[in-house]
Amino acid sequence: MFDTYWRFAFLRHAVYQARLAGEAGPWTDDPILLRHRFTNCYRAADRVSQFLIRHVSYTGRREPEEVVFRTLLFKMFNRVSTWQLLEEAFETVSWENFDRAAYDEVLTAAFAAGRRLYSAAYVIPPPRLGAERKHSNHLRLLELMMTTDVGGRITQGGSLSAAFEVLRSYPAMGDFLAFQFAIDLNYSEAFDFDEMEFVVAGPGARDGIRKCFGSDADGIEDQVIAYMAATQQEHFTRLGLTFTGLQGRPLQLIDCQNLFCEVDKYARVAHPEIAGHSGRSRIKQLFSPVADPVHAWFPPKWNLQPLAASAP
Repeated sequence: MFDTYWRFAFLRHAVYQARLAGEAGPWTDDPILLRHRFTNCYRAADRVSQFLIRHVSYTGRREPEEVVFRTLLFKMFNRVSTWQLLEEAFETVSWENFDRAAYDEVLTAAFAAGRRLYSAAYVIPPPRLGAERKHSNHLRLLELMMTTDVGGRITQGGSLSAAFEVLRSYPAMGDFLAFQFAIDLNYSEAFDFDEMEFVVAGPGARDGIRKCFGSDADGIEDQVIAYMAATQQEHFTRLGLTFTGLQGRPLQLIDCQNLFCEVDKYARVAHPEIAGHSGRSRIKQLFSPVADPVHAWFPPKWNLQPLAASAP
């Protein structure tokens, strides 16, 4: 199971690289990857993260307060179509011109018309702030965060772990969500914290870690993830796998965390005899090729190696 983690990372990243290069599918002969849907090895390379980085973090007004507002608004729903709906309604999405009642009216009308407002990627729990609808409460949460200077508090903290603590202090922001939001904010120019400083294992990652290491890893999941990041090249080399990373960028803690989530799912088919915490035995999402080309545009501050297939 431990070796499967590294082989999965190699095979899934090879699929991403082939698609980025414009190669025709199928991009693998692995039967599980051919049949089921898995996210990219690098969190920043997934489609929603790519949209966030390119069209939210680095498009629009660049003042830190505005970047924080746009990022948090996007992440409250984590759905591209919801962001586009708000852009169509208000043209410029900004904290300076934010009108909670007007935003609520647009989202309520869309909800009443049967439109999905939230991503199914992970559960975004509703804050209890007095409104009837979940989206209304999230707008209230966003306003609360902005009026209590969440961005300034994060800046003052000066680290990814401090950003996590600030975000976790708000209603309905548990450990997993606070960490994910901290990573997304850190993609922008507003912050520049070290991704290798801090990690929080989500439920899926804890399942994958249990499958790789057994019950002895319970409670030390952050240390296990740190070990994986620190020894990645050793294990790729041991298994004869040439893993070049993301334009030269090795797997970060957040990526190793995400990989445990995906390997947990992969193992339900590859190693059905190995149990995790959840007891889940099947992979729900089937792979369905998307016709749109795959682009890559990452935070300029990462200084990645040039890539001919990068989006303009």
